[in-house]
Amino acid sequence: MRKAKPKKRIILPDPKYKDPLVTQFVNNLMLDGKKSTAFSIFYEAIEKVEEKMKKAGTENANGIETWKKALANVTPAVEVRSRRVGGATFQVPTEVRPTRKITLSMKWLIGYSRKRNEKTMVDRLANEIVAAAKGEGAAVKKRDDTHRMAEANKAFSHFRF
Repeated sequence: MRKAKPKKRIILPDPKYKDPLVTQFVNNLMLDGKKSTAFSIFYEAIEKVEEKMKKAGTENANGIETWKKALANVTPAVEVRSRRVGGATFQVPTEVRPTRKITLSMKWLIGYSRKRNEKTMVDRLANEIVAAAKGEGAAVKKRDDTHRMAEANKAFSHFRF
């Protein structure tokens, strides 16, 4: 057990949009410490999202707003956690902490965009963002599955810690 809670690290805002949420997303997107590459992938994906939204005829074709809407659509409210009670393991539904909500939604969005079949990561990320903003796509399905699992195990909610 820890003696004290670790200090919360401050995430600096990104250079283009001045948003710390973007920096956090890029930090999750980054592989092998290549932050500038991750930033360029993210910014190009946002530009592609804007193009796609304009082509689709959406009146609000702002890429960052679409990305934030996609994140909101992927964000889970409840999750199941394993809890051992008397030799049996139960899946106990618990509410997700606000910081964990954001982290999970980012990781799901990035993870499922990596698994897509488009040629470049920019295309994959852009298409996953557009799909999530519309309420479809693998990341949104993951959120729905998580909620469904929590709903199915509601009977064990009295085991909450």
